[in-house]
Amino acid sequence: MTVEIVSTNQAPAAIGPYSQAVISGNLLFCSGQIPLDPQSGEMVDGDITVQAGQVMQNIAAVLSASGTGFDNVVKTTIYLVDMADFAALNEVYGRCFASHKPARSTVAVRSLPRGALVEIEVIASLT
Repeated sequence: MTVEIVSTNQAPAAIGPYSQAVISGNLLFCSGQIPLDPQSGEMVDGDITVQAGQVMQNIAAVLSASGTGFDNVVKTTIYLVDMADFAALNEVYGRCFASHKPARSTVAVRSLPRGALVEIEVIASLT
């Protein structure tokens, strides 16, 4: 089995010992994205709507660098610091998955890196 590392400067650089994404076979495994600005590497200021919007932009950049997009996402995992943000998150998330609805899990967590309110990871098909 071959593994290909995906990296793009259109999404935030990894802040630890991991890759933005890895291709294995016909699947793309994207590491969790938090609301970092790709150019500055700093957290974006704002509520869950602003943060979720940045996360989805970051995911879109990694998907694009891999030659795919939201229509090929098969599974997402969402980590939320506050489940009271669930409805607002769904508003932003739903704009990216208007017609295509991947499998999904949403998990409440105590905290996330750099004080983020949300982190999202995706798995996409490349075929």
